[in-house]
Amino acid sequence: MNTQACVNMDGAFELFKNALGRWTLKCPSIALIGGVHGEVFAHEREHEQEQEQEQEQEQEQEQEHEEDMQVIRSDQCVQENLQTAIYENVSVVRAFPIFAPTEGVSIVGSNAQELVWIESLDSLSTSQRGAVLQALQEREFMPEILRLMSVSSFTTPSTWTIQTNRGTTELLLKGEEDIRRLSVKTLIVSDSYGVQFLIKDLPSLDRHSRRLLDRFF
Repeated sequence: MNTQACVNMDGAFELFKNALGRWTLKCPSIALIGGVHGEVFAHEREHEQEQEQEQEQEQEQEQEHEEDMQVIRSDQCVQENLQTAIYENVSVVRAFPIFAPTEGVSIVGSNAQELVWIESLDSLSTSQRGAVLQALQEREFMPEILRLMSVSSFTTPSTWTIQTNRGTTELLLKGEEDIRRLSVKTLIVSDSYGVQFLIKDLPSLDRHSRRLLDRFF
């Protein structure tokens, strides 16, 4: 398979919105490999480097007759030159959104292939971090429950009135199975519309909230 690859080299990447409002990634390309209609894949995994280098050498031999500078288009990438790749319609995804939200972040293409791996958001420049956080906020929606104010019933379905970090709202709990325990103190509550609410620290809730929650365990 003909491929091209893009990796996060010394943090050198740019994440921005294009004219259509889609998140776009510009980053260094390892090499120009493959033909005009080749697909684009990206990996920065150490255990794959040897295999990628072998494939690169083989396929570069087939590219000797090509121009050093050319524009390549596919459904994933616009390759401007041998050094730079531009990927459109990318997504930013956290590996551990609850337990380590600032660590292990991936930028993936529309085919779900990883393009850039970010060990820690703290390692990014101010502009990179701002763009990554904005993309994450647009993709993620998980309000945190700060207080359980009232419930319509202690049997399901039950309507909960809750105070969250995004304001006061109601959720409809269809069944006890929609309360999922991630750890001793962390819960995920899913409402009837599929929206997930986070209880990040159960012991820190007020006594009234904990008493109401206990009736559903």
